[in-house]
Amino acid sequence: MTAPAKATLRGTAVTARVGLALGVAVTICFVTGFISHFIQHPQPWFFWPTRPVWLYQFTQGLHVIAGIAAIPLLLVKLWSVYPKLFERPIIGGLTRQIERASILVLVGSMIFQLSTGIMNIAQWYAFKFFFTTSHYAMAYVAAGAVLVHIGVKLPIIRRALGEPLEEIPTGELKGPSRRAVLNGTWLAVGVATVLTAGQTITWFRHASLLAPRSGKGPQGIPVNRSAFAAGVLRSARSPEYRLTVVNGATTKAFTVAELAALPQTTHRLPIACVEGWSATADWTGIVLADLIRAVGGDPDSDVRMISLEPPGPYSRTVLPARHARDSKTLIALKLNGETLDIDHGYPARLIAPTRPGVLQTKWLSRIEIVA
Repeated sequence: MTAPAKATLRGTAVTARVGLALGVAVTICFVTGFISHFIQHPQPWFFWPTRPVWLYQFTQGLHVIAGIAAIPLLLVKLWSVYPKLFERPIIGGLTRQIERASILVLVGSMIFQLSTGIMNIAQWYAFKFFFTTSHYAMAYVAAGAVLVHIGVKLPIIRRALGEPLEEIPTGELKGPSRRAVLNGTWLAVGVATVLTAGQTITWFRHASLLAPRSGKGPQGIPVNRSAFAAGVLRSARSPEYRLTVVNGATTKAFTVAELAALPQTTHRLPIACVEGWSATADWTGIVLADLIRAVGGDPDSDVRMISLEPPGPYSRTVLPARHARDSKTLIALKLNGETLDIDHGYPARLIAPTRPGVLQTKWLSRIEIVA
């Protein structure tokens, strides 16, 4: 006897194919998120190159795009297995208990990751916990649940992927076919991607109606944290401002005019933020390696960047030696040929290749060579 069309639509053939696509999206998110985390929290074993200059722009853009694509995939997968979640016996044997537990953890962690990720893109922090720490920790929970789920379901997955989509005569179907369900899923993924990917992919910018970053902002670059929010409006404009460069007992302080009088270099570099948006611009300023040499700094030393901003998670950052000595790493004074807008870091800011925007310290007050 032929199974009801509704049951067939929710069958393993659909679930396995959508699950495979979801697994690819989750893997991309995990790997690119892992990269972003260790750029921000480097370990001795972690290597991150300075070329190509757009590398972080690519990996983090891919992270956000894959995360958004995962939303319709997760919804369709949950729809396809919904009746199975309430099959009896609810508990059953050990294998069934492991399967149920893995599904519970998997669904919960995926909903947490995708919802908080979307909130971070929109910069809407309705939660009390620190986003990056929680998002990173929960990624391991989600990855572990995925592996357990695959391990338990692997025989079924293999069989389902080999199962033809059309196994019911067309005349017996009521409503869409399984192929139509899958095509609708891929279409939803494509639409979700195009409507949001413009904040990373310039070609899609005019079509990305849901992208929270349009590319607009002072000097054509969006702003995540304004000078007002950072509390630096007065100190950044003070005539007493000095950029101090320190190497042990050797110290040099530069006024804005003295910085502008130093040899200037212009490079076209992207700035890419963890929320997924990015923009490419022409940055003009002093090559950081020249300032390091001016105080006798070792080119193999890391460099600490300290902002005028009051102490906080990103008011000071450490730039690895590899990036500090790179010829494209600048202490920027101008953006697209104009003096930096105060919201972009006036009077001086760091801009380095392949670094997250959150580590491109604005409103620099002090540069220290780390011994």
